Amino acid sequence: MVEAKLYTFDGTSEPQVVELEERIFGAEVNPDLLYRAVRMQLLNRRQGTSSTKTRGEVRGGGRKPWRQKGTGRARAGSRRSPLWAGGGIIFGPKPRSYHVKLTKKMRRRALASALSDRAHEGKVILLDRMKFEEPKTKPAVSLLNRLEMSSTTLVVVSAGEYNRPAKRSFSNIPKVKCLACAGLNVYDVLRHEGLVLTLEALEELKERF
Repeated sequence: MVEAKLYTFDGTSEPQVVELEERIFGAEVNPDLLYRAVRMQLLNRRQGTSSTKTRGEVRGGGRKPWRQKGTGRARAGSRRSPLWAGGGIIFGPKPRSYHVKLTKKMRRRALASALSDRAHEGKVILLDRMKFEEPKTKPAVSLLNRLEMSSTTLVVVSAGEYNRPAKRSFSNIPKVKCLACAGLNVYDVLRHEGLVLTLEALEELKERF
């Protein structure tokens, strides 16, 4: 049985211990799937637009620099040889796609592995709601301190709670990131030591699974 503490946003009552969904937070941690999911995310971020010119694409070099024999210098056929400054590039990068795909089932299992790893370490905290009246960093810092989340923390809210005050309140805090539940991913879960979920975000997460 996996449990987590449930706090109130305004801090008016003591935290309660609630049971977490076993299929999401109690799954077996699969290191291979975690590696595949992180690799997929990082590769899919790459634009693949780097490009270099080969000796056939560099301008110039049509004339032989000097005659073949009798000069005492090495043989040269073009000023655009890769051995010369200003020449072409051997095996340089060309535009390509780095896109990698995982099946929907693998992505879901990888996310469950990441969430389960944090839950087993006792790093998952629940919050009844997230409602900042205006975007201010100080209340967000106070909230994290009350939740005992002083290190790297990922704050996950529902689509309705993901508004400007919530985003801006956490944006200036180093090593803290605020995400809508729809954008929850393996890479961000593993990058941050702690995980804060609102109850609405938890319900949206259950729907994803």
